[in-house]
Formats: sequence, C-alpha cells, structure tokens
Amino acid sequence: MRDYDSAVASFDYQQLAARDLQGELTALNACIECCDRHADGNAVALYCETRDGRSTHHTFSELQAHAARFGNFLREQGVQPGDRVAGLMPRTVELLIAILGTWRIGAVYQPLFTAFGPKAIEQRLGCSKARWIVTDASNRPKLDDITDCPAIIVTDAPLPHSGDYDFWSVLDRQQAQCVPTLLDASAPFLLMCTSGTTGPAKPLEVPLSAILAFKGYMRDAIALRADDRFWNLADPGWAYGLYYAVTGPLACGHATLFYDGPFSVESTCRIITQYAISNLAGSPTAYRLLIAAGAEFADAVRGHLRVISSAGEPLNPQVIRWFAEQLGVVIHDHYGQTEIGMVLCNHHGLHHPIHEGSAGYAVPGHRIVVLDDAGRELPTGQPGVLAVDRERSPLCWFNGYFGMPTKAFIGRYYLSGDIVELNADGSISFVGRNDDVITTSGYRVGPFDVESALIEHAAVIEAAVIGKPDPQRTELIKAFVVLNPRYAPDAELAETLRLHVKQRLAAHAYPREIEFVEQLPKTPSGKLQRFILRNQEIARQQAQPT
Repeated sequence: MRDYDSAVASFDYQQLAARDLQGELTALNACIECCDRHADGNAVALYCETRDGRSTHHTFSELQAHAARFGNFLREQGVQPGDRVAGLMPRTVELLIAILGTWRIGAVYQPLFTAFGPKAIEQRLGCSKARWIVTDASNRPKLDDITDCPAIIVTDAPLPHSGDYDFWSVLDRQQAQCVPTLLDASAPFLLMCTSGTTGPAKPLEVPLSAILAFKGYMRDAIALRADDRFWNLADPGWAYGLYYAVTGPLACGHATLFYDGPFSVESTCRIITQYAISNLAGSPTAYRLLIAAGAEFADAVRGHLRVISSAGEPLNPQVIRWFAEQLGVVIHDHYGQTEIGMVLCNHHGLHHPIHEGSAGYAVPGHRIVVLDDAGRELPTGQPGVLAVDRERSPLCWFNGYFGMPTKAFIGRYYLSGDIVELNADGSISFVGRNDDVITTSGYRVGPFDVESALIEHAAVIEAAVIGKPDPQRTELIKAFVVLNPRYAPDAELAETLRLHVKQRLAAHAYPREIEFVEQLPKTPSGKLQRFILRNQEIARQQAQPT
C-alpha cells in the first residue's frame, strides 16, 4: 500500500497522462481506452447475469467487434462525432455494446435510468437532443408519447413498432472493423444529468480527460487489483455506476459485473459467492439492508470480501463497525458528485489515518477545501461549504452545466453545496447539505450525526432527520425512522430512541419528535431527499387551524 502523502506529493499530471493515456492527450477515444487496449487474448471484460438467471461472460475482443459493428451502423445513419446517443436499458451486454460503439465513432453517450417515467425521460432527451436511443421491449412503451423522440433501436424481438430497428439484426449486417475517431481530451464522451436531489436535474458534459481521474479512483480509493473480482452495485443509469462500474474498471483492463435483477439479501449473497467477489462497491442504503439481515448475510459471505467501498450518502460509523466485527473486512466512505466524480475518500489503496465518521482525504489530483460564505478558506473545526480548488486540481474536469448558467463557481472554486468540517488530521467530515443543516436554540446541528446515532440502535434500519419550523427554537429536530420488523412502532420505543440519541450526542441534538415510516423519500439513485420531508412538515403546519 502506497503512502498517501507521498502519492499526493509525487503527483505529476503530465507524467501520469503520458503513462496512462499513451501520451496523446489530443488523440483520445473512449472505446480504445476501455476496450481496444485490453483486447489481446481472452481477457474477460464483463460477467453478466440476466433477470431470468442466465449467466454469460464476454471478452474485450468480443466487445471490440460488437462495438465496431454498432459504430458502423451509427455512422451509416449519419451520426457524427459529438452527436448524442441515449440508452434506456437494463444491465445487459447490449448496454455495454451500445456504450462502446457510441464512443468508438466519437459520439456522446447519455444514460437514462430504467425506473424513469416518460416525463423524466422526455426532459433529459430534451437536454441532450439525442439522435438515437437504444432500449428494450419492457422500456419501449415509455417512449410512445415522447415529443420529438429520437430514432429507436430495440434489443429484443419481436419489435413493438414497425419503425424501430432490431439491435442484433443491425449488428449482423455490419463489418467487425470500425476505425475509431480520435478526439481532443476536452471533447465530451458522456452527457450526464444530475440526480435532482435539491432541484431539477441539470445536464453536463464529461470530457475524455475524466477517464484519467476515473482510473485514479479505481487504483487509489477502490484499490482494484489484478486478482480481484469486482462488483459495483450501482446502476449505470447514474454517475457512480457509469463512471465506476463501466468506465473506470474497463479503462484499467479489469472485468466488471452486471446483475440485471432486483436487489435482495439472497441475490447479493449468491452473486458474491458464485462470482467470488472480493472487491465490492455500493451505497449505504444497500449495506444497511444487508446488515439488517444479520447472520443470513454475514454467514454467507464471510471470507469472500477483501475490501468494500461506499458512495452516494455518508457512511454511518455503525455500518463501519459492523463490517469489521462481523466480517473482518474494511469498508471505507467515498464522496463525490456527478459534476466532479469521486474526490474525497478514505482510500483502500493509500495509507493514511482513518478518522471515524469522516469522508476522508482528497483524491490525488484534487485539492479540497472548506469555504465560508464569502469564499474564504476555513481552518479546522469550522463548518463551511466543501469546494474544489480548480486551479490546483489538475484532474478536476467540470467546467459548467451544458446549455445553462452555472452558479456553482466562485473564483477558482467549485462549490459542492455540501456542508463539511476540516479535521485536525486533514480529513474532512460531512455535516449535511446546505439546506439540511438545522438551527435549533442557537445551535447548528448536522442531520447526519443524529441519523448515525439513531441507526446505532438495533431497532432502526434507516433514519432521516430534518429541522421542523418552531417559533421558540427556530427549528426543532424531527426524525423519520424505518424500523427493523422485529420492533413495534409505539410511544415507548420513540422515547427510548430519543434518550439513546441524547446520551450519545448532546442535550440540544436529540429528536424531539419521532415519526415511524415504512420508507424514506429518495432519488432513483438512492440519495435521501430530506427536503421532501421538510416540505411535508411545512404543509402540515400550514394546514392546521390557527
């Protein structure tokens, strides 16, 4: 394991680029980087298990030929470098072929999450102006009423509409050789839309240079080794899945795994054991559900996993301790956004102190700071906005939103909108989204700390904490709690949980109100939407008679 300080001190963008991207930053192609470079021999690129239980594997060489055929078809239809091709597809080999074939001709791939309804799909297609969309029969009906819908390719027969193209028939008619289009490092290869956690989704372009940052994350934070079997639970319809379940591992020449089935404890255990998964990545929500299964999960996978990574929401300390105690495996918290990728991590591949509850240290190639409202860098112990110093972050690739003004920049800094604190050891701890921080009786309370304390109780699977408007305290702390099925939601348990938090945190930081719920509002990518709970509380208060 490399030393973190040495890795940061020795970081040289030009040398790293020359080694990892063939020294030609003006002549890049994402399909070359993620497929062609590794297409010697029988190296596996993708392990795939379909919803009906069929298991297949596909080599880099096989995918190279399929991507060439798909790229030839797109060229034949007039698709040019920079044009958009969208994918509304489950996790199947056809998805990866469509991505690689789009990249091969210099076109830009746009992911569409399969849980989206027609309105969300139409809004995102309106942003991208995609010329083609690849989908499957189950998702095809969502496109029926889309205004100005792109031309459609369907991956499974029979075709639902006479005007659609059949995916495999299209490929069978094309040659397996397709000259890749080489582009400048600033050229886009992905068009993403933010998850819309705090507002409407915003589009952004990801340039080819970001591949270098994605590889750095896989090497230093994920610690992906040649002998690992890697599985990222995230869906490629979202940034973490597309960046680090597709682009990152394939650019490293490493196989990835697609499981096209519903998440469950049983399926997770089976995939880990069947495919000998040693390196796992996913979200805190998934890990909390696995922990709730207790021995069913622990006994099934014990001894299989080497390291585990978590992203999407802050990782509660209780989850970290459970994996250490029950499985003897280290799980680390990683922080990032669609706009910047993963930039703040407890690294599996670099040696540095671990501050429990912190998001870790800046990924080499990035300088992460904490700013006050005036854009000044803050010292330790003072909450402020997490920001990326773009002038001193050679791997930071975000330059603004596509086709709309960007309010996230102040001078040389990108503002994340997340409230954090710098710790004395140089690590950074998450407090909450700017809108999530609670002001109660003159104190500022981060919801994450209260949620973490609640989750440490055996009765709690998940929790969300908000500030409820209150005339005396400004806000009072209210918790929404999803219970372990073994516990009954009653007043006695609510009081027990209040005292539990009060003893662990502080007298001002415990939830004065607790509401038991069956589920919490989240984005389709799994991020908690506290603002929905806040808005519901405000609406309730306004509806009450005065």
